[in-house]
Amino acid sequence: MNITAADVNKLRMQTGAGMMDCKKALTEANGDFEEAVVILRKKGQKVSASRADRQANEGIVVALTNDAQTRGLLLELNCETDFVAKNEDFTSLARKLAEHCMAHGLGSAEALLPTTMDGAVVSDLLVEYTGKIGEKIGVNRVEVLEGEGVVTYIHSNGKLGVLVSLNQGLNENVTLAGKDVAMQIAAMSPIAVDKDDVDPSLIEKEIEIGKDQARAEGKPEAILEKIAMGKLNKFYQDQTLLNQAFVKDNAVTIAQMLQKVQAGLTVKAFHRVSIGA
Repeated sequence: MNITAADVNKLRMQTGAGMMDCKKALTEANGDFEEAVVILRKKGQKVSASRADRQANEGIVVALTNDAQTRGLLLELNCETDFVAKNEDFTSLARKLAEHCMAHGLGSAEALLPTTMDGAVVSDLLVEYTGKIGEKIGVNRVEVLEGEGVVTYIHSNGKLGVLVSLNQGLNENVTLAGKDVAMQIAAMSPIAVDKDDVDPSLIEKEIEIGKDQARAEGKPEAILEKIAMGKLNKFYQDQTLLNQAFVKDNAVTIAQMLQKVQAGLTVKAFHRVSIGA
C-alpha cells in the first residue's frame, strides 16, 4: 500500500511520534491508523500513544484582517484543556500561525501544515509544541474571506469567531453595522446569507416536513403545498441571516438594518468558527 506524506503527518499529529516511526508503523499496518497506533505502543511509544487517545476539544479562535480590511482570516487552534487554551505560549502560537497564513495567502489548514514558519515545517512545529505543552495540539480550521470591507468578531471567551464580508468599503457606520452583524451570526448561527444560498436539498426536506406536519394535523391535501411554503418562509426568517430579525431591534430584519445604515449595503458571505463544532 502506498503511504503518503499526508498519512504520515496525520499519524504524527495524532501521536507525536517521529516521522520515520510513523511511516514504518503505517507501512506495517497497511495504512490502518488504529493498528499503526498499536504498533507504536508495542515499540515503546507510551506517552505518544496516550496522546492519540485524547480529544483536542478545547482551544482558541484567532481573527485577523489585512491593513486595508478587505481580507479577513479565522484560525482555530485546538488543545485538550481550557487551562492550556489560556496559556500564553498557546495563544501566541495561534496568533503567529494566523499571521503566517495571512502573510502567505493560506486559506486552509491543509495548505498551512506543509509550509515553513520559524525555520520549521508547521506540522513538525505542532508536534514539537505537543511535546512541550504535553497536550495534543492541532489546527482544525482556517477560513478566509475577501470583500470591499471585512469585519471580524471574537466572542469574549475566545472560543467563537465570526468573519463578515460586506459589499462596501468600511467607514465608522459600516464598521459598527458589520460588528452588529457579526454578533448576530455568533448568537443566532444562521445557515446561509439569504434564501438563494440555502442548499436546495435542505429546502426540499423542509417542504416535505411542512407537508407531513400539515397532513398529520388533518389538513386537506389540496392546501398542503401552500401550508408548507408558509412554513418554509418561517424557516428562512429563522435560518438565513438577511431575513432574521435584528437582535438589537426585532422590528427590522438584518437586511433592513443594513439599508438604514447605508444604501445598498449588504453581506456577501460569512464564516462562523466555534471550538469543537
